[in-house]
Amino acid sequence: MPIHPAPPEDRDGLLDAFEQNCQAIIELGMSCRESDFDIQTECPGWTVKDQIAHVVGAEKSFAGIPTPRVEVPDYPYIRNEFGRRIEHDVEARRGIPGKLVVHELADHLPIRMAALRASATPLDEVIGGIFGPETTFGEQLRRRVLDTWVHEQDIRAALDRPGNLDSPGAAVFVDAVFRILPRIIARDAQVPIAHAVVLDVTGPLMARDGARVVAGEDSRPIGEPLFSGTEPTATDELPRITGIKLTTESLTRRAAGRRSTDEIRYTVHGDEQVAARVLDALVITP
Repeated sequence: MPIHPAPPEDRDGLLDAFEQNCQAIIELGMSCRESDFDIQTECPGWTVKDQIAHVVGAEKSFAGIPTPRVEVPDYPYIRNEFGRRIEHDVEARRGIPGKLVVHELADHLPIRMAALRASATPLDEVIGGIFGPETTFGEQLRRRVLDTWVHEQDIRAALDRPGNLDSPGAAVFVDAVFRILPRIIARDAQVPIAHAVVLDVTGPLMARDGARVVAGEDSRPIGEPLFSGTEPTATDELPRITGIKLTTESLTRRAAGRRSTDEIRYTVHGDEQVAARVLDALVITP
């Protein structure tokens, strides 16, 4: 089953998805009382206000506006240099009231969107990245859609205001999960050769996809899409199939690393241990 609604693939669709995510964050922030900004989210160490500070700081960095120079303490949730780098934007705004951080994002978003829509950069052009190696403009834009949607969901979960689980941003996120699934089941979850795993997402966004593990030329296990129309590369053995059924929220909160396998609801048809290993490994965010 294809993802429904389908993820945007064209430039305008991706830009619309990104803007929708940011606008949702602004609207959530505008509706907050000052005490709401201090609520801890499922993103370790970050409050509702910190989530908004990260989004506006990241977008200003992408726009070429320098990140404030601040001293970042050795917070226990910072695991690597990448985490320390993105913490600068949050740390720089910790003394600023939440409403002002929301207004900062609200003021910057129209400027950012005007620049992005006016740009003639094609999706396949390789550009520099401030948070990692060079990549195409299209891939960077998809990452920004994915990232802002995850942080929108972090805020929604903290405030208990669910929504946009069938939005274009949700579709981009689920598509990213499916794209990486073959590698996860073969390398990270160590699913046995001749075994397949199917993820059945029951809604609000609906999707179904899977991957199988086959023996490569060097006999090492490799993952390949289950519904690609191709035959197994090195075996004629029919795969054993483990099916995992779960909601859009359960899949995306797990794949964002926000909830453990034990904290989500899912059902399994097939090997329970394989399903648990796949869900344990199913994290696509840094």
